[in-house]
Amino acid sequence: MADRRSRRDLICEAALDLAAEGGNHALTHQGIDARLGLARGSTSYYYRTRHALVSAAIAHLTRRSREHFESAAPSVLPPTIEVAGNLIADQLETLLTDRRRDVLARYALVVDATADDELRAGLASCLFSLPAATALMEELGASEPLDAARDLISLLEGMVFDFASGTRALVPGGSFTDHRESLRTAIRLWIGTLATSR
Repeated sequence: MADRRSRRDLICEAALDLAAEGGNHALTHQGIDARLGLARGSTSYYYRTRHALVSAAIAHLTRRSREHFESAAPSVLPPTIEVAGNLIADQLETLLTDRRRDVLARYALVVDATADDELRAGLASCLFSLPAATALMEELGASEPLDAARDLISLLEGMVFDFASGTRALVPGGSFTDHRESLRTAIRLWIGTLATSR
């Protein structure tokens, strides 16, 4: 069973690699077999349909995100806007540097999710957690923590897209790391405003 779980993880990692490198059309069962040096049909044994394969890749991406956040987050919710802002800024920086592959794969998989509610729901929550954001905003005193959390995630989604594929991605020296301090300040201001206005 451990071997089967490991093989499934390898397939999901390869799926994310292919999607990030070549877009939606590059993610195929045969492409994964070739990338991993598996016998033809091996990926189909684990995930018979494209839907099953994409769904598994999204679930794998969600697990990776949760594990990374939990390993980086304090054992209790951040009690101040400054601590919360710094933690979130660090997470964004990791997404845009060490986990850039995951971000690009997610954007590539949007094509599969366009007309599929299950996949769309999975993609919507694979990088950011609405329950975690809601708990944070509640801890920070927001009167409507769910609404504040939704607004916070929208802001963060926009920032990730801007640095990964938007206008900031086109600017020389426009990486998140190059603008870390000013962006930390902006994130803290957003969190403070959302916590007090909602």
